[in-house]
Amino acid sequence: MKEFLIGLLVIVAVLLLAGLGVLLFPLLFVLGFALRLLILVAAVLFAVWLVGKLTLVVIDALRRKETG
Repeated sequence: MKEFLIGLLVIVAVLLLAGLGVLLFPLLFVLGFALRLLILVAAVLFAVWLVGKLTLVVIDALRRKETG
């Protein structure tokens, strides 16, 4: 009888966790899109910063070449 109750408890726990996973799937789906958008924005900001940095380095190099 003890084994039956333990088995039943395990099955109920697995069903509860599976149900929770099904209920959380839309949230995880939306979070995936949000994370993709956040990474895209970060990549664009980094690219803009990198272009500005390279422009300043080139301008500085041209000034040194011109005066030196």
